[in-house]
Amino acid sequence: MSHSLTPSPTAGYAPEDEEEDSSLDYFYDEPGTLPGTLDLEPDDPAPEIVLIDYNLAKATRVKLDQPQDFLPYLTAQTVSWLDIQGLGNTETWRQMSQIFQFHPLALEDVVNVPQRPKVVYYENPDQIVIVAWMVLLKPDSRTLHREQVSLILGENYLITVQEEPQYDCLEAVRDRIRNNQGSIRKHGADYLAYAILDAIIDGFFPVLEHYTDRLEELEDEVLFKPSNHTLWQIYEVKQELLVLRRAIWSQRDAINILVRDRTRLISKRVRVYLRDCYDHTINIRDMLETNRELSSDLINIYMSTMGNKMNEIMKILTVISTIFIPLTFIAGVYGMNFNPEASPWNMPELNWYWGYPVCLAVMLAIGVSLFVFFWKRGWFEDFSELKQKK
Repeated sequence: MSHSLTPSPTAGYAPEDEEEDSSLDYFYDEPGTLPGTLDLEPDDPAPEIVLIDYNLAKATRVKLDQPQDFLPYLTAQTVSWLDIQGLGNTETWRQMSQIFQFHPLALEDVVNVPQRPKVVYYENPDQIVIVAWMVLLKPDSRTLHREQVSLILGENYLITVQEEPQYDCLEAVRDRIRNNQGSIRKHGADYLAYAILDAIIDGFFPVLEHYTDRLEELEDEVLFKPSNHTLWQIYEVKQELLVLRRAIWSQRDAINILVRDRTRLISKRVRVYLRDCYDHTINIRDMLETNRELSSDLINIYMSTMGNKMNEIMKILTVISTIFIPLTFIAGVYGMNFNPEASPWNMPELNWYWGYPVCLAVMLAIGVSLFVFFWKRGWFEDFSELKQKK
């Protein structure tokens, strides 16, 4: 049985540029789109298909030119990992569907990205479709990279589909197969699926450590050198942590389904390993919640710090104004210059011999008195602290 696959001219996902969008918006179909419609074009470049076939005795790695090259391995008594790097085009998936008898909805979840992390069981033939999210830091820019990794588990094969082959956290699994490390070559395709899921989940930890370090740096910056750029950085980290949170929560539920449900494609022994993988998702979730709370606290600390800074600035202006207000009053009064000869009420001090020095002395005495008053109140200690912060 084969399924008809057609490209979708209307399907797409919400943001115009997903890489620049800090949120995680899942794929959606336009109303009226047929189920199983793929969001691919016939002239899209073909994906790179790498086959890793192994048993306890040996392991081979072959690059396949087309999906039909896999047919000799389909009935072999080995475990076959078909690593598809890139989404490819409709012709590639039409051939894949003829070989593996994919359900149209399974292909829709694999090809139309991004999808929510989930687990779906299919019969005739027995297959399990696992949609997971892989996150890592780009080595060149140390920015967050996320992509969907889809797994299709069969009787003796596992198919993985990645969006972008240049970013990957699965090289350790490939090395274990190639060098026969651990027990991966002693088990079937279900253990391989676990190993890949475990590598994807463990890939969250270095990312979280990176964000923990960034939050510690931002905490020092908030306390000692806050700026508008600091606030923007905190907001950016908080949004990226939200993306990670949405990914790991759904991923945790998906792995829990694999642990809980009974299926002949996953052995009892592998479910024990998956339970450990589930525990890792719990640890990641707790770390994410801690970092998200810290980022929210940093925003509150930033607002409080800026408020205190503004209060200290207002205090400086208040001291300066308080000292100069009486001096300005005296200068304003004696700047009117009413002629004392016209009336005895018109500023007789203008004719004093010592009038000008006395006026300056009074103004100086008032300024010094106010300065001493504020100094005893401890206001100038706050000024020295503000200067040290700057």
